[in-house]
Amino acid sequence: MRRERPHPGAQLSFTDHDGYRFQAILTDQSDENIAILERRHRQRARVEDRIRDDKDTGLAKLPFREFALNELWVEIVLLAHDLIVWTQALLLDGELATAEPKRLRYRLLHVAARLAFHGRRARLRLQHDWPWVTELAAAFHRLNTLGAATG
Repeated sequence: MRRERPHPGAQLSFTDHDGYRFQAILTDQSDENIAILERRHRQRARVEDRIRDDKDTGLAKLPFREFALNELWVEIVLLAHDLIVWTQALLLDGELATAEPKRLRYRLLHVAARLAFHGRRARLRLQHDWPWVTELAAAFHRLNTLGAATG
C-alpha cells in the first residue's frame, strides 16, 4: 500500500481520506524489495501511454479484412512508433520531447515547406511565419550533427 497526495486539480473521490489517495499493488513477484516492485509498477504506466499513442498513430482501427495486410499495418504503426520515440529522444527538446503524436503531427509534420533541389542537393525551405519553425530547424540541425558525428 502507498499513500500519496493527488496532483493539483485532480478529481477527488469519496474513498480519498484526508486529501490522500491510497494505491495498492498486488503482485506474485518474488522480489522482496518494495522500491523495485514500485518502480516496475510505475513503468507500466509508461507502457500504457505508449499504447495510447500507438492507437492515435493508427493502431485503433485495422483497415483491412485480410489478416496478412493488417499484420503489415501493425508493423508500419510500430515503425512509426519507433521513429516518433527516437525523434523525441534524439532531436527534440522542451515541450515537443514529451508531446503526443497528435501534437507532433500538427506542429512538425504538417509544416508548410518547399523542397528545392539545387546543385544535386536537396534543401528544405521552411515558411518563416510558421510558429514552430525554430523547433523544426533545430531538430534538423541536431539530425545533421548526429549524422556528421557518426560518419
